[in-house]
Amino acid sequence: MGEKQKIVIIGGVAAGPKAAARARRRNPDAEIIMLERGEMTSYAGCGMPFFVSGMIQDYNQLFNTAYGVKRDAQYFGREKGVKLYTRTEAKAIDRDKKEVKAVNLETGEEMVFPYDQLVLATGASPVELPIEGKELKGVYKLNHPTDALKIKEALDTGEIERAVVIGAGLIGLEGADALFNKMVDVTIVELQEQVLPGMLDPDMAEKLQQHMREEDVDLCLGDKVLRIEGDENGNVKGVVTEKRGFIECQMVIMSVGVRPNVELAREAGLEIGKTGAIVVNDSMQTTDPYIYACGDCVENTHLVSGEKVYTPMATYANRQGRVVGDNLTGGNSTFKGVLGTGVAELFEMNVARTGLGEVQAKKLGYNVITALHSAFDRTHYHPAHGLMFIKVIADRDSKRILGAQAIGKAEVAKRIDVIATAITFGAKVDDLINIDLGYAPPFSAPIDPVVHTANFISNKAAGLATGISAKEFKEKVERGEDMVLLDVRTPEQFAPKHFKDDRVMQVTLGDLRERINEIPRDKEIITICAMGSRAYEAARILQGAGFKDVKILEGGYNAWPYELEFEKK
Repeated sequence: MGEKQKIVIIGGVAAGPKAAARARRRNPDAEIIMLERGEMTSYAGCGMPFFVSGMIQDYNQLFNTAYGVKRDAQYFGREKGVKLYTRTEAKAIDRDKKEVKAVNLETGEEMVFPYDQLVLATGASPVELPIEGKELKGVYKLNHPTDALKIKEALDTGEIERAVVIGAGLIGLEGADALFNKMVDVTIVELQEQVLPGMLDPDMAEKLQQHMREEDVDLCLGDKVLRIEGDENGNVKGVVTEKRGFIECQMVIMSVGVRPNVELAREAGLEIGKTGAIVVNDSMQTTDPYIYACGDCVENTHLVSGEKVYTPMATYANRQGRVVGDNLTGGNSTFKGVLGTGVAELFEMNVARTGLGEVQAKKLGYNVITALHSAFDRTHYHPAHGLMFIKVIADRDSKRILGAQAIGKAEVAKRIDVIATAITFGAKVDDLINIDLGYAPPFSAPIDPVVHTANFISNKAAGLATGISAKEFKEKVERGEDMVLLDVRTPEQFAPKHFKDDRVMQVTLGDLRERINEIPRDKEIITICAMGSRAYEAARILQGAGFKDVKILEGGYNAWPYELEFEKK
């Protein structure tokens, strides 16, 4: 018999342990070694905000299996048959000799690990802003469990009343939400003009921002942090921004993204892609067939655009690790690409997305058609129903679904997962309309919001409906354009909430046919209701009566993210 297969894995957080576990199951005799420069392995990074907020009270839960065993060296040795070296940093790869040179960071001992196959699961590191004051006490990142522990300990002193979060990406907002749940006043500073700039289109972000402001979250968007100021004892006392100026706080969390750890790969001569991450094929092989890479250090292919993208997410790390484990041991598995599907709970609002956003799709040259729909996730009479806003993006020419986004105090993840599945299999608008989804009042409406939104796109494409976005509508009104804002809700619904504008005309939908001669035929008509369905009915009535210029305010009042009173220009 020949020698045992030697597999060396560099990185012990998500992708590396998954590759090791899968390889062990497929080859019980392989010699599998995993090197991790930190002390902690296979931890639940996604659980850190929940620990900070107090939802998870036991810190060890971030490291334990579902059955209560800590994922440490003993666990990997006894249960997985994997030799784990912690506090051991890989320093160089000799591809000719097929060796990894490493050093024990505690003792300084130098070690050499021969391999038949090597796996790079080196992850990513947080981007550090080059600003004065980042070394002050009270400045944190939220990238590692020790960061979460330090933040939690500081909060537990009761001395943190105000905090500033730098960066409104997903990790930044999850961190801000955790602080908010600990009754800390939070200011979020973001260089771009919206929250979640890599996740949501501006119109969807506007609705989330409206909700956050209603919850008393302070947003400084389109602003830049100049420095962090401290007191005579080296503690944070505030942040200075370009526009807002001085913001008092006792804690700062810096969360402006991550960069892939590719130094080891670059020095070994492996190809680095245009995204700055390691190039791999769909078998997760690097440009060296004996070296695989997976997780936050690699670039991926977007399944819609075909473009190379950098999307560091736990789900991809675990899925890619499994593919690598297969292929290390004679398998033929592939990882075709990503849609950027993501979901989060932020300030009691659920947020989800998949595929391309409208802005992304237009930049890529698609002839974009979209629909924004307000809907309940269950039947309106079910006491647990919640409101959501769902946006579907499609290609007008091919009718192919390109992406979707959803927010609301409702079950949005299910809807986005349905659309992600549809996109993966190349679905078109009609396919989404005809998909057979489960229905019962506790779970959905007879026609699911996904299908309703696809129907809206179909109606637009067929010329049965013309929508106008909240932003476009607001700009038209503020420009003073001559038009009629036709509110078709009942007087009881109209009275407490309506646009403060003399162009508003209230005609209940049920009265519209009788009062149709009161509607000016020589003006643009924009129909408005609470969610959009009555506005569509009104538009069809008007168009059937010969009105030529009729539009529907997409999403209705419920999706409106601005003030109800317009600022005339």
